[in-house]
Amino acid sequence: MIKKVLIANRGEIASRVIRTCKKLGIKTVAVYSEADQHAPYVKIADESYLLGPPRVNESYLKGDKIISIAKAAKVDAIHPGYGFLSEDYEFVRACEAAGLIFIGPSSEIMKQMASKIEARKTMEQAGVPIIPGTKEAVISSDEAIEVAQKIGYPLMLKASAGGGGIGMQIVHSDKELEQAFSSNTKRAEAFFGDGSMFLEKKLTNARHIEVQVLADEHGNVVHLFERECSIQRRNQKVIEEAPSSFISSDVRRSMGESAVKAAKTLGYTSAGTVEFLVDQHGKHYFLEMNTRIQVEHPITEEITGVDIVEEQINIANNLQLAFTQADLRMEGHAIEARIYAEDPKTFFPSPGHITTFDLPEAGYIRHETTVTSNYQVTPFYDPMISKLIVKGANRKEAISRLSDALSKCKIEGIKTNIPMVIDIVNNQEFKNGNTTTAFVDEHYLPMLAKN
Repeated sequence: MIKKVLIANRGEIASRVIRTCKKLGIKTVAVYSEADQHAPYVKIADESYLLGPPRVNESYLKGDKIISIAKAAKVDAIHPGYGFLSEDYEFVRACEAAGLIFIGPSSEIMKQMASKIEARKTMEQAGVPIIPGTKEAVISSDEAIEVAQKIGYPLMLKASAGGGGIGMQIVHSDKELEQAFSSNTKRAEAFFGDGSMFLEKKLTNARHIEVQVLADEHGNVVHLFERECSIQRRNQKVIEEAPSSFISSDVRRSMGESAVKAAKTLGYTSAGTVEFLVDQHGKHYFLEMNTRIQVEHPITEEITGVDIVEEQINIANNLQLAFTQADLRMEGHAIEARIYAEDPKTFFPSPGHITTFDLPEAGYIRHETTVTSNYQVTPFYDPMISKLIVKGANRKEAISRLSDALSKCKIEGIKTNIPMVIDIVNNQEFKNGNTTTAFVDEHYLPMLAKN
């Protein structure tokens, strides 16, 4: 059984994993860069070790050093959190070779899903609907244009190995595609070491809806219903909610079945998320599978009562799931707002010294953060500094509670996106549930232009 875990991550997700480990009586080891040496998550772990300088390629991406620390600290397992090495199958392979339990899927399954092109092929073979697009990588802008003229614009140009919106761009013409192909190929090569690109039809007025799955080593697979993540800027999520206000019970059942089918086809184990785009008619299409815990997992925990991190650890301990699909129920409505250190008008990061960090408390509010007053937000990492989660008996109550909680947040010394999130949740279209992936472009940006 796992008795000691190293968390190969930082910030709020490190604190989140430590919290569940403590609940289970498991010792924890934190790793940190020089920029994070005073971070709260470092202090709450049982042991903490310096990785290196602030830049990620000298600290949090140093898989060999993390494994070396894990061995020295005599841990049983490594939890990757999200981002960094969480979906790096070579790191997982190195953990396996070192005799360390990786709290996640196997390296082979992760490798299979690492390429979005290969993932599309696998899902199509499994009978899961995929978005019309290329079956192989396009190797030149000329080839991309030739294919685009057959599929039809608008299209999404995507990096096969990408994530977080990097290497992804909407194109509307041959000229835009030619310009985007070169720049995005270079970005994908720089960020992921793989410049392979592919094309997908851009679904207009689509919803970004994902299904959380849990799969144990004994063949049991369940889904924990869906989350809607359509409110995005720069193809990155800002507000997530569970359940979706858009899909019907029939679509919910169909999407859940597709997600379970995908996991079973792969022989997947641990927690994972199958992401879909859903069109105006409720038809769903496979987008990608995230082989890790998601940033937005707390809203699923709030409506199901399932501790997803605990389930990851149980699965890694070779335990069977303690519940079946029939045991799972949704209760209430939960919404998560990601709070970023960024200018709410330009979306540019806003690093600096936080002089005051005061968040409201209530029984229906959950905070996931390790930021405090007198905290330095550096330019080295993702600008998300906190997640504010609220739960209500229904969506209307959850929105009201979120709006109220956001208005009571007091963060001084840097700019944050809180004004943007308040504007969105108070927008009547949002309240009406008209939350497509075009929401920010159609409703928030025009409002900014008027001010």
